[in-house]
Amino acid sequence: MSRISVRGFAVASATAVTTVGAVVGVASGDPQVSDANLEATAADTTLLADIPAGQQAQVQTASLAQQADAQASAADATAKKSAEESARMQAAKDAKSKKAAAEDKAEQERLEKEKAEQAEKDAERASRDEVRSSASFTQQSSYTVAEVQAMARQMVPADQFQCFSNIVNHESTWNYQAQNASSGAYGLVQALPGSKMSSAGADWQTNPATQIKWGLNYMNDRYDSPCGAWSFWQANNWY
Repeated sequence: MSRISVRGFAVASATAVTTVGAVVGVASGDPQVSDANLEATAADTTLLADIPAGQQAQVQTASLAQQADAQASAADATAKKSAEESARMQAAKDAKSKKAAAEDKAEQERLEKEKAEQAEKDAERASRDEVRSSASFTQQSSYTVAEVQAMARQMVPADQFQCFSNIVNHESTWNYQAQNASSGAYGLVQALPGSKMSSAGADWQTNPATQIKWGLNYMNDRYDSPCGAWSFWQANNWY
């Protein structure tokens, strides 16, 4: 027997019991049982009794359809929730990927900028080297301050000359034979010891051009430029 049929029997039984009770009540003269109750009970009993078996099957089918609709709605809700969760996870993944790509791009740009700056410095230094190597002077037995300064103007880049001149003024007042009696520093830039300047030429003791070349190399290598060396000198009174 189906669930629908059982329910029908249960309702019919309950109705029958109620009907019997009502009849008994009338027979015993119970005033609480009214004619309306008897009529309603009788009507219910008649309706239940009149439902054909085929219609009961239709009711059962409709109930199953409702259950299917409810299950479909629940499945749709679950699918929607799953889709929303998948979309959220994909959005987070995309955001993470975009962030990583942006960071990689920023790092690449930073490296390219550093590379360009270094290339610019290298080109500037190569230009300075070219100026120094192209300078040639006839060696003399002695040189005036003006002559030494003229050499320096040809060997030191124009934008660095004043800084170079400031250091030489303080170190030797442009005397290429100046020697510090206590320390042994020698020449225009007061190399210590003076023999260091032999890396620029064997005539370092007598040729101002050799001393200028060495001094310029020293300032570029240690302070990046004569102006860098001059900034350090101002702060420390030595370089």
